[in-house]
Amino acid sequence: MSAHMNTSAAISPDQVRRFIFENQPVRGHWVHLESAWRELRAHATYPPPVIELLGQAVVASVLLAATLKFRGTLTFQLQGNGVVSLLVAQCSHDFRVRAVARCDETALAALTGGTAQRGAALFRRLVGDSGLVMVTIEAEEKSLRYQGVVPLSGASLAESLEAYFASSEQLPTRVLLTADEEHGAGMLVQKLPGAEEEGTFDSGAIEEAWLGAQRGIARLGKSRGLRGHRIEELLARGFPDQDLRLFRGTPVRFECRCSEGRVAGLLRALGAEEVRDVLREQGAVTVTCEFCHHPYRFDSVDVEALFADVSDAGDSTSIH
Repeated sequence: MSAHMNTSAAISPDQVRRFIFENQPVRGHWVHLESAWRELRAHATYPPPVIELLGQAVVASVLLAATLKFRGTLTFQLQGNGVVSLLVAQCSHDFRVRAVARCDETALAALTGGTAQRGAALFRRLVGDSGLVMVTIEAEEKSLRYQGVVPLSGASLAESLEAYFASSEQLPTRVLLTADEEHGAGMLVQKLPGAEEEGTFDSGAIEEAWLGAQRGIARLGKSRGLRGHRIEELLARGFPDQDLRLFRGTPVRFECRCSEGRVAGLLRALGAEEVRDVLREQGAVTVTCEFCHHPYRFDSVDVEALFADVSDAGDSTSIH
Protein backbone atom coordinates (compact mmCIF):
# COMPACT_ATOMS: atom_id res chain seq x y z
CA MET A 1 0.00 0.00 0.00
CA SER A 2 1.28 3.40 -0.99
CA ALA A 3 2.80 5.78 1.50
CA HIS A 4 0.37 8.37 0.14
CA MET A 5 -2.42 6.86 2.29
CA ASN A 6 -3.46 8.31 5.64
CA THR A 7 -5.19 5.40 7.31
CA SER A 8 -5.77 7.20 10.59
CA ALA A 9 -8.30 9.68 9.17
CA ALA A 10 -11.89 9.36 10.37
CA ILE A 11 -14.64 8.85 7.81
CA SER A 12 -16.03 12.11 6.50
CA PRO A 13 -19.59 11.87 5.20
CA ASP A 14 -20.86 13.60 2.07
CA GLN A 15 -17.74 13.73 -0.03
CA VAL A 16 -16.17 12.48 -3.23
CA ARG A 17 -12.49 11.56 -3.45
CA ARG A 18 -10.24 10.66 -6.35
CA PHE A 19 -7.45 8.09 -6.33
CA ILE A 20 -5.01 6.91 -8.99
CA PHE A 21 -2.84 3.88 -9.55
CA GLU A 22 0.62 5.38 -9.22
CA ASN A 23 2.42 5.66 -12.56
CA GLN A 24 -0.36 3.81 -14.40
CA PRO A 25 -3.31 5.09 -16.51
CA VAL A 26 -5.92 3.78 -14.06
CA ARG A 27 -7.99 6.08 -11.89
CA GLY A 28 -10.82 5.76 -9.42
CA HIS A 29 -13.41 7.76 -7.51
CA TRP A 30 -15.21 7.07 -4.25
CA VAL A 31 -18.40 8.69 -2.97
CA HIS A 32 -19.99 8.51 0.47
CA LEU A 33 -23.25 10.30 1.34
CA GLU A 34 -25.14 10.67 4.61
CA SER A 35 -26.81 13.99 5.43
CA ALA A 36 -26.97 15.10 1.79
CA TRP A 37 -28.81 11.88 0.91
CA ARG A 38 -31.19 12.16 3.86
CA GLU A 39 -31.95 15.81 3.07
CA LEU A 40 -32.67 14.94 -0.54
CA ARG A 41 -34.94 12.07 0.44
CA ALA A 42 -36.87 14.16 3.00
CA HIS A 43 -38.85 15.79 0.19
CA ALA A 44 -40.57 12.59 -0.96
CA THR A 45 -41.61 9.21 0.41
CA TYR A 46 -40.52 6.06 -1.39
CA PRO A 47 -40.57 2.38 -0.36
CA PRO A 48 -37.20 0.73 0.41
CA PRO A 49 -36.60 -0.80 -3.07
CA VAL A 50 -37.08 2.59 -4.74
CA ILE A 51 -34.99 4.34 -2.07
CA GLU A 52 -32.15 1.93 -2.82
CA LEU A 53 -32.38 2.48 -6.58
CA LEU A 54 -32.69 6.27 -6.27
CA GLY A 55 -29.76 6.43 -3.84
CA GLN A 56 -27.62 4.43 -6.23
CA ALA A 57 -28.57 6.83 -9.03
CA VAL A 58 -27.54 9.85 -6.93
CA VAL A 59 -24.18 8.22 -6.20
CA ALA A 60 -23.82 7.37 -9.91
CA SER A 61 -24.43 11.00 -10.87
CA VAL A 62 -21.65 12.13 -8.51
CA LEU A 63 -19.23 9.52 -9.85
CA LEU A 64 -20.03 10.59 -13.41
CA ALA A 65 -19.55 14.26 -12.60
CA ALA A 66 -16.26 13.50 -10.84
CA THR A 67 -14.80 11.99 -14.02
CA LEU A 68 -15.35 15.22 -15.98
CA LYS A 69 -13.82 18.68 -16.10
CA PHE A 70 -16.71 21.05 -16.73
CA ARG A 71 -18.85 23.79 -15.23
CA GLY A 72 -22.54 23.04 -15.39
CA THR A 73 -24.92 20.20 -14.64
CA LEU A 74 -24.82 16.47 -15.29
CA THR A 75 -28.11 14.57 -15.42
CA PHE A 76 -28.23 10.80 -15.06
CA GLN A 77 -31.60 9.55 -16.27
CA LEU A 78 -33.17 6.11 -16.47
CA GLN A 79 -36.37 5.43 -18.39
CA GLY A 80 -37.96 2.00 -18.23
CA ASN A 81 -41.25 0.13 -18.43
CA GLY A 82 -41.17 -1.26 -14.91
CA VAL A 83 -42.36 -0.01 -11.53
CA VAL A 84 -40.03 3.00 -11.80
CA SER A 85 -40.86 4.61 -15.13
CA LEU A 86 -38.48 7.54 -14.72
CA LEU A 87 -35.52 8.21 -12.46
CA VAL A 88 -33.52 11.45 -12.63
CA ALA A 89 -30.43 12.34 -10.60
CA GLN A 90 -28.54 15.59 -11.15
CA CYS A 91 -25.11 16.67 -9.98
CA SER A 92 -23.45 20.02 -10.66
CA HIS A 93 -19.73 20.57 -11.23
CA ASP A 94 -19.44 21.63 -7.57
CA PHE A 95 -21.30 18.51 -6.40
CA ARG A 96 -24.74 19.83 -5.52
CA VAL A 97 -27.18 16.95 -5.95
CA ARG A 98 -30.91 16.47 -6.34
CA ALA A 99 -33.05 13.59 -7.62
CA VAL A 100 -36.58 12.33 -8.19
CA ALA A 101 -38.29 9.06 -9.14
CA ARG A 102 -41.66 8.47 -10.78
CA CYS A 103 -43.39 5.22 -9.99
CA ASP A 104 -46.41 3.27 -11.19
CA GLU A 105 -48.43 3.24 -7.95
CA THR A 106 -50.36 0.05 -8.82
CA ALA A 107 -47.24 -1.87 -9.78
CA LEU A 108 -45.44 -0.45 -6.76
CA ALA A 109 -48.15 -1.71 -4.39
CA ALA A 110 -47.91 -5.18 -5.93
CA LEU A 111 -44.13 -5.15 -5.59
CA THR A 112 -44.02 -4.03 -1.97
CA GLY A 113 -46.91 -6.26 -0.97
CA GLY A 114 -45.61 -9.43 -2.57
CA THR A 115 -42.75 -11.81 -1.92
CA ALA A 116 -39.49 -10.03 -1.23
CA GLN A 117 -37.09 -10.02 -4.16
CA ARG A 118 -33.44 -9.07 -4.30
CA GLY A 119 -30.68 -8.66 -6.83
CA ALA A 120 -31.28 -8.92 -10.57
CA ALA A 121 -34.92 -10.00 -10.21
CA LEU A 122 -35.78 -6.93 -8.11
CA PHE A 123 -33.83 -4.61 -10.42
CA ARG A 124 -35.74 -5.83 -13.45
CA ARG A 125 -39.09 -5.51 -11.65
CA LEU A 126 -38.18 -1.91 -10.86
CA VAL A 127 -36.89 -0.82 -14.29
CA GLY A 128 -38.62 -3.29 -16.61
CA ASP A 129 -37.31 -5.37 -19.48
CA SER A 130 -36.51 -2.47 -21.80
CA GLY A 131 -35.53 1.14 -21.44
CA LEU A 132 -32.77 3.71 -21.79
CA VAL A 133 -29.92 5.15 -19.77
CA MET A 134 -29.21 8.80 -20.64
CA VAL A 135 -26.41 11.05 -19.47
CA THR A 136 -26.82 14.72 -20.32
CA ILE A 137 -24.11 17.32 -19.70
CA GLU A 138 -25.09 20.97 -19.88
CA ALA A 139 -21.94 23.06 -19.67
CA GLU A 140 -22.03 26.74 -18.81
CA GLU A 141 -19.24 27.55 -21.24
CA LYS A 142 -20.77 28.54 -24.62
CA SER A 143 -24.01 26.77 -23.55
CA LEU A 144 -22.65 23.40 -24.70
CA ARG A 145 -24.93 20.36 -24.38
CA TYR A 146 -23.95 16.72 -24.79
CA GLN A 147 -26.15 13.65 -24.40
CA GLY A 148 -25.20 10.00 -24.43
CA VAL A 149 -27.97 7.40 -24.74
CA VAL A 150 -27.57 3.63 -24.41
CA PRO A 151 -30.09 0.79 -23.97
CA LEU A 152 -30.76 -0.24 -20.38
CA SER A 153 -28.76 -3.42 -19.83
CA GLY A 154 -27.38 -5.62 -17.11
CA ALA A 155 -28.73 -6.88 -13.82
CA SER A 156 -28.07 -3.75 -11.73
CA LEU A 157 -27.69 -0.01 -12.01
CA ALA A 158 -23.92 -0.45 -11.66
CA GLU A 159 -23.83 -2.77 -14.68
CA SER A 160 -25.95 -0.30 -16.65
CA LEU A 161 -23.44 2.43 -15.84
CA GLU A 162 -20.55 0.20 -16.92
CA ALA A 163 -22.37 -0.43 -20.22
CA TYR A 164 -22.79 3.33 -20.69
CA PHE A 165 -19.05 3.94 -20.29
CA ALA A 166 -18.19 1.06 -22.62
CA SER A 167 -20.63 2.10 -25.35
CA SER A 168 -20.77 5.89 -25.15
CA GLU A 169 -17.35 6.80 -23.75
CA GLN A 170 -15.24 3.76 -24.80
CA LEU A 171 -13.75 3.69 -21.31
CA PRO A 172 -13.36 0.28 -19.60
CA THR A 173 -15.00 0.89 -16.21
CA ARG A 174 -16.05 -1.09 -13.15
CA VAL A 175 -18.58 0.28 -10.68
CA LEU A 176 -19.97 -0.51 -7.22
CA LEU A 177 -23.14 1.26 -6.01
CA THR A 178 -25.03 0.84 -2.76
CA ALA A 179 -27.69 2.76 -0.83
CA ASP A 180 -30.22 2.45 1.96
CA GLU A 181 -32.31 4.94 3.94
CA GLU A 182 -29.28 6.37 5.77
CA HIS A 183 -26.33 6.15 3.40
CA GLY A 184 -25.29 6.04 -0.20
CA ALA A 185 -21.85 4.99 -1.41
CA GLY A 186 -20.05 4.03 -4.57
CA MET A 187 -16.70 3.36 -6.17
CA LEU A 188 -15.56 3.51 -9.77
CA VAL A 189 -12.31 2.50 -11.43
CA GLN A 190 -11.42 3.30 -15.04
CA LYS A 191 -8.70 2.42 -17.50
CA LEU A 192 -7.77 5.65 -19.25
CA PRO A 193 -7.36 5.60 -23.03
CA GLY A 194 -4.38 6.38 -25.19
CA ALA A 195 -1.52 5.33 -22.93
CA GLU A 196 -0.51 2.24 -24.93
CA GLU A 197 -0.65 4.06 -28.26
CA GLU A 198 1.46 6.92 -26.93
CA GLY A 199 4.05 4.51 -25.56
CA THR A 200 3.99 6.25 -22.18
CA PHE A 201 3.42 3.00 -20.29
CA ASP A 202 4.38 -0.60 -20.84
CA SER A 203 1.36 -2.46 -22.24
CA GLY A 204 1.91 -5.47 -19.99
CA ALA A 205 2.09 -3.29 -16.89
CA ILE A 206 -1.05 -1.42 -17.96
CA GLU A 207 -2.99 -4.63 -18.39
CA GLU A 208 -1.79 -5.98 -15.05
CA ALA A 209 -2.80 -2.74 -13.31
CA TRP A 210 -6.25 -2.87 -14.90
CA LEU A 211 -6.72 -6.51 -13.94
CA GLY A 212 -5.73 -5.57 -10.40
CA ALA A 213 -8.30 -2.78 -10.38
CA GLN A 214 -11.03 -5.15 -11.53
CA ARG A 215 -10.05 -7.73 -8.93
CA GLY A 216 -10.16 -5.04 -6.26
CA ILE A 217 -13.70 -3.95 -7.19
CA ALA A 218 -14.82 -7.58 -7.25
CA ARG A 219 -13.20 -8.16 -3.84
CA LEU A 220 -15.00 -5.17 -2.33
CA GLY A 221 -18.27 -6.22 -3.94
CA LYS A 222 -18.12 -9.55 -2.15
CA SER A 223 -17.06 -8.11 1.22
CA ARG A 224 -18.85 -6.01 3.84
CA GLY A 225 -19.71 -3.32 1.32
CA LEU A 226 -18.91 0.36 1.03
CA ARG A 227 -21.31 2.07 3.41
CA GLY A 228 -19.86 3.36 6.66
CA HIS A 229 -16.22 2.58 5.85
CA ARG A 230 -13.30 4.96 5.40
CA ILE A 231 -11.90 5.18 1.90
CA GLU A 232 -8.43 4.34 3.26
CA GLU A 233 -9.80 1.11 4.74
CA LEU A 234 -11.60 0.20 1.50
CA LEU A 235 -8.56 0.80 -0.67
CA ALA A 236 -6.34 -1.22 1.67
CA ARG A 237 -8.84 -4.08 1.65
CA GLY A 238 -9.61 -3.99 -2.07
CA PHE A 239 -6.19 -3.19 -3.54
CA PRO A 240 -3.60 -4.45 -1.04
CA ASP A 241 -0.90 -4.99 -3.68
CA GLN A 242 -1.35 -1.70 -5.54
CA ASP A 243 0.54 1.55 -5.12
CA LEU A 244 -2.23 4.17 -4.89
CA ARG A 245 -2.38 7.93 -4.41
CA LEU A 246 -5.46 9.29 -2.65
CA PHE A 247 -6.43 12.93 -3.12
CA ARG A 248 -8.22 15.37 -0.85
CA GLY A 249 -12.01 15.05 -0.74
CA THR A 250 -14.61 17.50 -2.07
CA PRO A 251 -17.90 18.04 -0.19
CA VAL A 252 -21.19 16.87 -1.70
CA ARG A 253 -24.43 18.54 -0.63
CA PHE A 254 -28.13 18.51 -1.44
CA GLU A 255 -29.35 21.68 -3.09
CA CYS A 256 -32.32 22.17 -5.38
CA ARG A 257 -31.66 24.76 -8.04
CA CYS A 258 -35.27 25.72 -8.61
CA SER A 259 -36.13 29.42 -8.28
CA GLU A 260 -38.96 31.84 -8.93
CA GLY A 261 -37.04 33.17 -11.92
CA ARG A 262 -36.75 29.71 -13.50
CA VAL A 263 -40.45 29.04 -12.95
CA ALA A 264 -41.30 32.42 -14.44
CA GLY A 265 -39.31 31.48 -17.52
CA LEU A 266 -41.23 28.21 -17.77
CA LEU A 267 -44.56 30.04 -17.62
CA ARG A 268 -43.44 32.52 -20.28
CA ALA A 269 -42.51 29.57 -22.49
CA LEU A 270 -46.04 28.16 -22.10
CA GLY A 271 -47.48 31.40 -23.41
CA ALA A 272 -49.81 34.08 -22.08
CA GLU A 273 -53.03 32.47 -23.33
CA GLU A 274 -52.44 29.09 -21.69
CA VAL A 275 -51.27 30.60 -18.39
CA ARG A 276 -54.27 32.96 -18.26
CA ASP A 277 -56.61 30.01 -18.90
CA VAL A 278 -55.21 28.29 -15.80
CA LEU A 279 -55.52 31.54 -13.86
CA ARG A 280 -59.23 31.85 -14.78
CA GLU A 281 -59.93 28.24 -13.81
CA GLN A 282 -57.99 28.09 -10.54
CA GLY A 283 -57.61 31.68 -9.39
CA ALA A 284 -53.82 31.35 -9.32
CA VAL A 285 -51.08 29.46 -11.11
CA THR A 286 -49.09 27.17 -8.83
CA VAL A 287 -46.01 25.28 -10.01
CA THR A 288 -44.46 22.76 -7.63
CA CYS A 289 -40.84 21.69 -8.06
CA GLU A 290 -40.62 17.94 -8.62
CA PHE A 291 -37.29 17.73 -6.83
CA CYS A 292 -37.93 19.59 -3.57
CA HIS A 293 -41.73 20.06 -3.70
CA HIS A 294 -41.45 23.81 -3.14
CA PRO A 295 -44.59 25.56 -4.50
CA TYR A 296 -44.34 28.76 -6.56
CA ARG A 297 -47.65 30.67 -6.67
CA PHE A 298 -48.45 33.36 -9.23
CA ASP A 299 -51.66 35.39 -8.82
CA SER A 300 -53.26 37.61 -11.46
CA VAL A 301 -50.94 40.52 -10.72
CA ASP A 302 -47.87 38.28 -10.98
CA VAL A 303 -49.05 36.77 -14.26
CA GLU A 304 -49.74 40.15 -15.85
CA ALA A 305 -46.31 41.34 -14.71
CA LEU A 306 -44.69 38.28 -16.35
CA PHE A 307 -46.15 38.98 -19.75
CA ALA A 308 -45.93 42.77 -19.45
CA ASP A 309 -42.16 42.29 -19.21
CA VAL A 310 -42.20 40.22 -22.40
CA SER A 311 -44.33 42.79 -24.19
CA ASP A 312 -42.07 45.65 -23.13
CA ALA A 313 -39.02 43.74 -24.31
CA GLY A 314 -40.64 43.14 -27.68
CA ASP A 315 -41.44 46.84 -28.15
CA SER A 316 -37.96 48.06 -27.28
CA THR A 317 -35.21 48.82 -29.77
CA SER A 318 -31.76 47.36 -29.17
CA ILE A 319 -28.54 48.66 -30.66
CA HIS A 320 -25.67 46.14 -30.76
